[in-house]
Amino acid sequence: MPNRKFGRASDQRAAILKNQVTTLIINGKVETTVARAKEISAIVEKLVSSAVKESDNYTTKEITVSAAKIDGKGKKVLKTKTAKSGAKYEVVDREVKTKTVQVDNASRLAARKAMIKWVNKSHDAEGNIINPVNKIFDDIAPRYAGRNGGYTRIIRLGARRGDGAEMAILEFV
Repeated sequence: MPNRKFGRASDQRAAILKNQVTTLIINGKVETTVARAKEISAIVEKLVSSAVKESDNYTTKEITVSAAKIDGKGKKVLKTKTAKSGAKYEVVDREVKTKTVQVDNASRLAARKAMIKWVNKSHDAEGNIINPVNKIFDDIAPRYAGRNGGYTRIIRLGARRGDGAEMAILEFV
């Protein structure tokens, strides 16, 4: 847990940091106070460096998947069956396919679980669910593959009107 208290109870402090870390990962930048930006930066640096380290630590595996057959209009194809009693009924026609899936190795899975502590699942403008952990591994980590730290920058904006708090923009480099 970070050092700064921000004048809040620990559960509120954790919620603020979690929300802002998630916002930074999804949007690429967040506007906040300088003190919060420093804390968020420290957290995100650790998450990204962990993702960069574990980026290629997975295997692929073929699995069999049973899925409903779909007709041209996008509806499920039905077929008629006969029960032992002679009654006829319809069931969804299914097809079995093989599919290649990615399986994380133990250390990569542990890194993902550690990241889940610092992010919330989010939604985009269309309402689709975005998993920030997947975004870190799929989008952010490959950008910084050859870099050792320094993934974020803090740009100071000046005092906030109202309470005079020093404001900053935190963004990925």
